[in-house]
This record gives sequence, structure tokens and C-alpha cells, in this order.
Amino acid sequence: MPPTPRPVRKPASPARRDTLLAAVLSAAAVATAAAPVAHADASGPRRLTGTLPNGATWVADVPANYNGVLVLYSHGYNPPGSPNPPTDQPGPEAGKALLDRGYALAGSSYATAGWTMATAADDQLGTLAAVTERIGRPKRTIALGTSMGGLVTAQLAERGAGRIDGAVATCGLVAGGIGLLDSQLDGAHALARLLLPGQEVKLTGYGDAAEAVGVAVRLREAMAAAQQTAQGRARIALAAALFHAPTWYGDDAPPGARDWTAQVTAQQRWMADTLPFILPARYDIERLAGGNPSTNEGVDYRALLRRSATSRQVRELYRAAGADLDADLARLTATASTTADARARAWVRRTSTVSGRLRMPVLSVHTTADGLVPVQFEDAYADRVRAARSTPLFRTAYVARTGHCTFTAAELVASVQAMNVRLDRGRWGSVATAEWLDAAAERTGLGAGDYVRHRPGEFLGDEGR
Repeated sequence: MPPTPRPVRKPASPARRDTLLAAVLSAAAVATAAAPVAHADASGPRRLTGTLPNGATWVADVPANYNGVLVLYSHGYNPPGSPNPPTDQPGPEAGKALLDRGYALAGSSYATAGWTMATAADDQLGTLAAVTERIGRPKRTIALGTSMGGLVTAQLAERGAGRIDGAVATCGLVAGGIGLLDSQLDGAHALARLLLPGQEVKLTGYGDAAEAVGVAVRLREAMAAAQQTAQGRARIALAAALFHAPTWYGDDAPPGARDWTAQVTAQQRWMADTLPFILPARYDIERLAGGNPSTNEGVDYRALLRRSATSRQVRELYRAAGADLDADLARLTATASTTADARARAWVRRTSTVSGRLRMPVLSVHTTADGLVPVQFEDAYADRVRAARSTPLFRTAYVARTGHCTFTAAELVASVQAMNVRLDRGRWGSVATAEWLDAAAERTGLGAGDYVRHRPGEFLGDEGR
């Protein structure tokens, strides 16, 4: 088990996980800067709008007391067919906090809804250029992103030098599209082969989103039945280890370090919540990529489990159930035969990943128990940054809370404040430590922060398979 995050002060009840999907579509993750509060003019901010040549629309809000700092906000994933308006803020409280402090906000819709990674970073740079033409060059621009927009922000940190000064990626898909899809395939493969043995369960190549939802329903029903037996719970825990599903769910304190049953109950609830979102999203990505980009061919699931942060939990549950873990791992390895379409995988690698070669300071922020975009993604991102020798520019920070992008306004203010101070000083020093961020959150007057020291478990969906 990774270190259990302390159940510190929690904000007024984040949305329950049974509303996770709605929360994802409007997920909030923005922040303010270091200056003292200077209330905006009563007339409110000036709103600017426009359209880029590819059809992406953009919006900007410039307060009367504009301080010269622009926050370029990248929003998260909106499923195809859903509303896709431009947005320059993740929610009213954080947006108001920024504007009250004199910060201008800008952001685009991207060219389309869905997995629009092929254009999203360019759409944001186009938005920045259009806004700059209207209001003049900012003295500082900070890129900020949420979820899929966190991946967009990480890309901007590699492409936007000279136009963007620093980047804050929150709850980001910073392991990249290949890591995302491969790790999700590993978890779904385990659920299908162990809980629905002998049945045909389609895990890639969906004909439409409805077919993907149908598979999600089958897997959820299989988990609900398996949860009633000790062997079933052990197998759920094995799949959860591959999914990186958290062992902490909801608004209660996290389970004890050896409360294996409570932990697997939390994991099952996380997977039940997220499967109806991630499988239709896979269909969307495959449609755009022109094929299946993910593979598990040749994966040794015994080796993956050894690397998992929850390997002991899995082994203890199998032992208690009297079940044969070695046999199940052998079955998963023997049936791992999904191959990627080379061109589709190349498309995702080209459009939806990051190299780790940073061109500016980056702060990456995550909740410690995120069932949709696991905190282990930060381990993958840090590995890439380290391999690219960009570590001096990079910091991570963690909030002890369940949920995807469930940051408070105070925590978000503190994260951007940290970036502003880093840019002012030219070095990190103590900036962006949990203690520094908690103190900064406290000083905002917007509520307390729950930043903690944390080391995420190892990410298992490495791209080099």
C-alpha cells in the first residue's frame, strides 16, 4: 500500500461519487495568483469572444483592475455530441477569485468536443494570440488545465516557450494517451477474463458508443455479483490493481492499512463509476485514431502485480479466499492477445503524449484518490521529466481527497500563487511544498487546504510494451 493520506479537513462535501460523470464534464481546476485581493470594478470584467480559423471559439474576461497576468485555461473532456462552449475558468468560485485579484482569463472550446488532442494545444495558442491582439501582450501568461486539459497544459509547457511563462496541470492525463489506454485495457482484460470466463467480451473496436456502454454495464454487473464472495472480491482487487483504482472512496476517512475488504469495496465502487465513462471515451479515441491504439500482447501480469502499490492487498484477499492467484495471473498472461493498430498507436503517440522536455516551470497537482485519472499518472510524468533531464523545472503537489479534480478554490489559488512566486524568484526553494501550499491556501480567506506530502505508487501502463 502507498502511504495512506491523512484524513485532514475536508471542504463542504464534494460531489458524491455517484455523480462523478457529471462532475467530470464540468470539472474545476483553476487558480489565482499571488497579489492581495483587489476587488474588481462594480461594472464587472470586460468579456471578449472570437472564433479561430478552424472553428474553435474562444472567450476572455478582463477585469477593470487587470494586473497584466493572463491565465490561459484548458478545459477537460466533453464527450462527442455534448455542449462544447469555450470556457476560461473551471467554475464560478475560482474564476471570481482570479478576476477579483486582477487576473485576466482566456480559453477556447477546442475545435470540437471529444478527444480533440490533435488540435487542442494549437487552439489554446491561437486563443492566446487572438486575446493578445485585443488586450496587448501580457506581462506574464500562466497555462492552467484540468483533466484532459491538464495534458493539453503539459503539451503547452513543451511548445509554448516565449508565449507562456509557466504551467499548472491539475488532475491531468499526464501519463499520455498510450499509457491511459494500455492501463485501462489491462484492468478491463482482468475483469472480463476472471469474472466472465468463457464469455466473449469486446474490449476494443466498438462499433459505436452504445456498444461500449453495453460492455460497461456487463462488467459492472459482474463486479456486483463477484463482490458477494471472497474469491470474487480477490479477483476484483486484482483488476483494480491494474486499473490503479484507489482504496479510498467517498467522504469518509480512508480504510485502515490492513482493512482489505473495505479497500476492495472502495475499488469496486470506483470501477463501477468510471467504466461507463472510459469505455465510450475509448470508442471516441479509436474513431479518431482510425483503429485500436492499445495493446496487452506479451504482457506478464505476474510482473505487473509485483510492481503494483496494492500487491499485498491482492495477495491477502486471495489467501483469505483460498483462491489460486498464480493460476489467475497465468490465465491473464496467456489470454493477453489484443494488438494495437500501428497507425492508430502512432497517431495517439503523436497527438496525445508528452516528452517531458519542459521549456518552462511546471507544477502538476493531483488528488491522492482519483479513480478516473489515477494519481499514479504523476509517477509516469515524473519519469519522463527525469529522463528528459527537466527535473529542476518540475514539481508535483498532492491534495488528500477522493475524487477527480475535487480541489477547493483555496487550493487552486495556492497552486497558481506558487507558480507566480516561482517565476518571480527564478527557483523553487520551498515553493510548492505541501506546507507552503497549505499556508498559502489558508491565507486566501477562501478556506483551508489539504495539501500533503505523498508519493504515488508506480504507474503500470508503461508505453514501452
